Amino acid sequence: MSTSFGIFLTNQHPLGTDQVSALDEQIAMLHACRDNSWDMVWVGQHFLPEGITHIQPVPYLARLAPEAGDMQLGVGINLLALANPVEVAETYAALDVIARGRLIYGVGLGYRDVEYDAFAISKTGQVHRLEENLRIVCALWNGEAVDADVPWCRLRQARLSLLPVQRPRPSIWMAANSDRAVERAARLADTWFINPHATTDVVVRQIALFNETAAVHLRPSVTVLPLMREVFCAPTRSKAVELAAPFLRNKYRTYATWGQDRVMPERDDFTAAYEDLAADRFIVGTPEDCIEQLLPWRALGVNAFVIRTHWSGMPVGSSLASIELLSREVLPTLRAAP
Repeated sequence: MSTSFGIFLTNQHPLGTDQVSALDEQIAMLHACRDNSWDMVWVGQHFLPEGITHIQPVPYLARLAPEAGDMQLGVGINLLALANPVEVAETYAALDVIARGRLIYGVGLGYRDVEYDAFAISKTGQVHRLEENLRIVCALWNGEAVDADVPWCRLRQARLSLLPVQRPRPSIWMAANSDRAVERAARLADTWFINPHATTDVVVRQIALFNETAAVHLRPSVTVLPLMREVFCAPTRSKAVELAAPFLRNKYRTYATWGQDRVMPERDDFTAAYEDLAADRFIVGTPEDCIEQLLPWRALGVNAFVIRTHWSGMPVGSSLASIELLSREVLPTLRAAP
């Protein structure tokens, strides 16, 4: 299968940012990717994000859809354990219609206590809630008559009247950090959406775990193995670090206050110095550096790269320059790799 590339647009900004202008800048990045034949655009989901602004994925993707041309639209990720499965099924079916059948549904548990508290949902039983909600959503998308009797959803032979364009349903990419979550993705999803936070050694080990678990459960072979990474490209390595490091460092310090590092397999310290964080995790450098660090993933089966090259507070011009350099000098080499 050919290699595909996506841009992850967080639309995260410092408090007090002019949101209309900021959205226009995100659309400018999308246009740069679209016009350079990138394949996907991705957005995320958080509730009550301390220290930054964040737009919810459904209105955001609906706004981006007419700007995206033939690009696929992905949510990475929908916090399904916090949601009602009927609302999710109907809303994302409608979004697949808006996207003309090009939606990718990314799903995961999330990790922030403030989000679970906001919906008065206990983390105890969150895995069961995620799995049951996913069962209901998939059955509804398939056009089945669905029964459910759980405390948060009761259905008797319920059917959707509006189905997704894609049949039987959009592709499901499940995010996972811990080993148990990787095993869950192998059991329940079409593929594992590999996170940008783990080091290469951890991800390599977990790819093997994912494949072994899928085989044990007799799952179909995955056709897409997606990897998300923090990537910034500039003409020189020193310039790339100068432009990206302050914003990446702040991004991961925010993650630390949210507790992201506490759910990683090796309990990484996201408050560490940039050099320690970047090692074996971030891809920041020249086009040659980016190719050297991205190309080995192809040998491990990765054939979908989701790239984040803008972080809260970064001038959009820096990100646009990174996109142009990646488009011209990095992506063609990766596409041509066997």
